[in-house]
Amino acid sequence: MRSTAIALPLENLEGWERSLMAFLVEKERRSGSRRTVEGYSRMLQDFFGRLGKTPDQVTAQEVFVWAHAVGVSGKDPSPITIGARMACVSSFFRFLMRMDIVDKNPCDRLERPKTSPSPPRGLTADDVRRLLAVIPDNPVGLRNRAIILMLVLTGRRREEVFRLTVGDLSLDNGVPYYQYRGKGGKTGRRELPRPAYDALQAALRAFGCELEDMSPEESLWPTAAGTGVRSSTFYASLQGYLRKAGLPRAGVHIFRHSASKLRRDAGESIEDVSRFLDHSSLAVTTTYLRRLEGQEDLGWGRVAEAIGV
Repeated sequence: MRSTAIALPLENLEGWERSLMAFLVEKERRSGSRRTVEGYSRMLQDFFGRLGKTPDQVTAQEVFVWAHAVGVSGKDPSPITIGARMACVSSFFRFLMRMDIVDKNPCDRLERPKTSPSPPRGLTADDVRRLLAVIPDNPVGLRNRAIILMLVLTGRRREEVFRLTVGDLSLDNGVPYYQYRGKGGKTGRRELPRPAYDALQAALRAFGCELEDMSPEESLWPTAAGTGVRSSTFYASLQGYLRKAGLPRAGVHIFRHSASKLRRDAGESIEDVSRFLDHSSLAVTTTYLRRLEGQEDLGWGRVAEAIGV
């Protein structure tokens, strides 16, 4: 994890820094995402660095001013950015209250800006075929193809896939399985769909590797430098593939959306999709799928027929 030191008064720095470190450790354990933790760390460092106060001295007005302040881009923050800043500070203060370090959360008095985020999209089966068709048949392309198949066929989150190592794979009577560490500290072992396993082996061979000869701690996603590929590097390649395939820009999380949508389209029940996604409840899955539904109205024809128009 990157440095999390914040510019607080020197006489109080050590105690508050320990509290921040404990908060970030808990956040990573619960979210399962290093990227989320690093984002929270950057925002908290910026907030306390600008303010120069300890948390017990922070007021609601100071959080409000910081949340609405112009960022490094020189532009006014969007409602989503303002909300994210407030949520970050509020989350830290809720932690401090649970630890009996402070007795109030200055963010409780703030009203979050209303946002209208665009609904998440899921790729159709045809979209996925078009995407795979433009990926070059070279080592990097074969590796990225294997990553995409892993994401689409397993529905795992980005960080869960990118942190996989050779030791996470196993064969049981010839059937491949993978172990994963998910959000909130969840762990599991699932069958690895054969197309993803075959694509993975082809990618490793393109880099001169064989699974049986690799050490357990080695990444499943090699690079020419002999290290595991970073998700940011894959993201950059993905944008090029999407553009060549005539598909809109999207983040890596679109493959999790696609995995759930494709399974539902294939006839799986909501209960099955919920277990597949490791959701905490059916309500979460129902909302997730509802947001992925299109706006096509399939019922108007029957109504029109009924009223004779």
